[in-house]
Amino acid sequence: MSTLDPGSPPTDELPFFVYGTLLPGEPNHDLFLRGRTSGERAAVLPRALLYDGPGYPYAIDGHGRVHGTLLTAAPGVYGELLGLLDHLEEYLGPGHPRNLYERVVREVELPGEGAPGTRAGQEPPGTRAWVYLAAAAVTRSLRTSGSVIAEGRWVTGRPPGGPRTP
Repeated sequence: MSTLDPGSPPTDELPFFVYGTLLPGEPNHDLFLRGRTSGERAAVLPRALLYDGPGYPYAIDGHGRVHGTLLTAAPGVYGELLGLLDHLEEYLGPGHPRNLYERVVREVELPGEGAPGTRAGQEPPGTRAWVYLAAAAVTRSLRTSGSVIAEGRWVTGRPPGGPRTP
């Protein structure tokens, strides 16, 4: 497992698991991801809970599942994308006291992918990815007074194809 500091060259060009405003169709997807990804597919973060936030969600470790998208950076833009996402998620470095989110490596599941020899009812195969989880102070607050999002699916409440907010 590898953790990168902002501005340092990447040692693992892992995909990113997103679950909120970076999802396809959400406002930050076009702002931060358009032209910077070579692949986007449905994925699930096991052993996590999703909480409602002020216009965006927070995922934390827990006994649930968070639904989202696994993003692969386009060739040649990994460092740029990593920096943009760290800035958006207010990630300043591992354990930094002003972090809003921590960037961590987690195993995510890829539903619908059957590994050779996999039988029905078995866990779908997984892959390692960067995930932005709520930082420690935010997690403590969410656990005491936060609102869990049912079924781990975040939606803005906008009608499909409706206006996007910046």
